[in-house]
Amino acid sequence: MRRRILLAILLAVAVTAVALGIPLGITAWQLVENITREQLAASAQQIAATLDDQLANGRPLDLDDVRVAVPEDGLLLVRQAGDVTLRYGADPGPNRVSEEVPIAKAGTVELVIPAGPLRTRQTQMLLVVVLLVVLSVGTGTLVASVTARRLARPLRHVAGRAARLGGGDFRPDAKRYDVAELDMVAEALDASATALAQLVQRERQLVGDVSHQLRSRLTALQLRLETLATHPDPEVVDDARSAQEQADRLAEVLDELLAAARAASEVGAEPVDLASVLPVIAEEWRQMLRAEGRGLRLRVSDGLMARATPGRLREVVGVLLDNALRHGGGNVTLSARRGDADGTVVVEVSDGGPGVPDELAPHIFDRGFSGSGSTGVGLALARALAEADGGRLELSNRRPATFSLFLRVPRPDDVPGVRWPAERVPR
Repeated sequence: MRRRILLAILLAVAVTAVALGIPLGITAWQLVENITREQLAASAQQIAATLDDQLANGRPLDLDDVRVAVPEDGLLLVRQAGDVTLRYGADPGPNRVSEEVPIAKAGTVELVIPAGPLRTRQTQMLLVVVLLVVLSVGTGTLVASVTARRLARPLRHVAGRAARLGGGDFRPDAKRYDVAELDMVAEALDASATALAQLVQRERQLVGDVSHQLRSRLTALQLRLETLATHPDPEVVDDARSAQEQADRLAEVLDELLAAARAASEVGAEPVDLASVLPVIAEEWRQMLRAEGRGLRLRVSDGLMARATPGRLREVVGVLLDNALRHGGGNVTLSARRGDADGTVVVEVSDGGPGVPDELAPHIFDRGFSGSGSTGVGLALARALAEADGGRLELSNRRPATFSLFLRVPRPDDVPGVRWPAERVPR
């Protein structure tokens, strides 16, 4: 994009320079020649006036009186009736410039100079015009480079913002570019990010509610069928067992559907090296905390892997760090460790502030609920995104406030395109 903008501006500058430079060069060439001829004609008029005075007084023509008006390298020719020609000066050669004016008694005065000095001055003017054109193109190139950089950098940022949005990073970006059209795109991306975040949260809530309701009704049905299976009537027992089999199949189908929905939401999840991802996130927030006079400590073991979508992981950790920045106090700690349960990794964010009030703790993940005047969307969104990757986000400690993100350890089948050997079994 930057190259296209640069080439477009340079092409416009070059076309403008050529369109103006050629007429300007021709005009300068003609102007130098016209000035030279006007000066030569003025000298010839002055000589003619002096010679006319001599003829009017009846005196013979004397060129000594007009030598001062003859250019140093010029030739003066005075022609009279009867083919009488008076000469003064050296012959300038075939390449010449001349001006002729009439005098009394059908005579003429011709003043001739060599054309070499005229062509030299014309060439100098052309060089000046060419220099101006080159200077304008150079200035245009500088302006084009600055303009292309100014436009390309925001475009790359917008493209990166859109890519992060597609990867599940729904954080609003406050950066603007002082370009009305690009700022409109940024506003649209922020609005889309908010809408997608709410959609993800509603989807997770809907799946959870539907799963809970169906399982509750199905469990009640299975308990009722188990009671009917003890009925003394054999036909009732057979019908109850058939219904029990259908209920069991329905439970299996429900489990498969929920697993498929969970797998669809985790389609972007992949093994993530926390030792390389978390330092990047920490560096982004360290500057903002430092501006508030606070610090950020990072504790993560090398080789610690978790299964997550990179964009969602950045979003969840970013929400937790933003929450610590806005509502916490003291230094902030971002750590990652193995979970107590097998197959889990825990990413924790804590700060040295007063902690979470008791009345706020039960509702801290509720959407729209906030104890400090904020929107109340961030933590609800973070929990929804964590659950979308098969993880869990909890407030593990109220004072000091500590949020724990539980993620799964990657399995061999989480790495696509790799065939793992089957377990050997005895024949």
